[in-house]
Amino acid sequence: MSDPYLDGKILIAMPTIGDDRFSRTVIFLCAHSADGAMGIVLNKPAENITFPDILERLNIADPQELISLPPELRDKPVQFGGPVDSGRGFVLHTSDYFSEDCTLPVGSGIGLTATLDVLRAMASGKGPRRAILALGYAGWGAGQLEREIHQNGWLHCDPDEELLFAPDLSRKYDRAMSKIGVNPALLSTEMGHA
Repeated sequence: MSDPYLDGKILIAMPTIGDDRFSRTVIFLCAHSADGAMGIVLNKPAENITFPDILERLNIADPQELISLPPELRDKPVQFGGPVDSGRGFVLHTSDYFSEDCTLPVGSGIGLTATLDVLRAMASGKGPRRAILALGYAGWGAGQLEREIHQNGWLHCDPDEELLFAPDLSRKYDRAMSKIGVNPALLSTEMGHA
């Protein structure tokens, strides 16, 4: 029997999702069990905040150090990780960074870390090869995600590094749909079962 849980997979919102917060959303599921699910939205920017802003607010870097950040960090977007606990930061990253007590391995080659250590490592050039910084997360109670999937709210696919970490957030939804052979323009906004 195959594993009924989708941790380490990508969720893709269907047009019938019924919640505007998740319209055209792509989510990486970090945890999924009988107790519920937790994931990070991959394709929505956080508003009015940058990676250097985070480093400065958390006293990880002073303004002089921020000037010397490499362009890929200076311009790194901060993403909306989901509507739950939106003041808390999460870094989804490649597994070349690992903190013994703080990194949750998620699927093959991916980790999730929610401590300042990963931000310090990134600022000093010792962080993961690829990463996204997200504020908040998407969460589901026991059985909730399964019900939403059964009601045609979500599709799912396997992750790949480009889908997870590519900086062009606006293309991730269509890219995820095409990965499973679905043309989003042909999807109905009407809910139903055959």
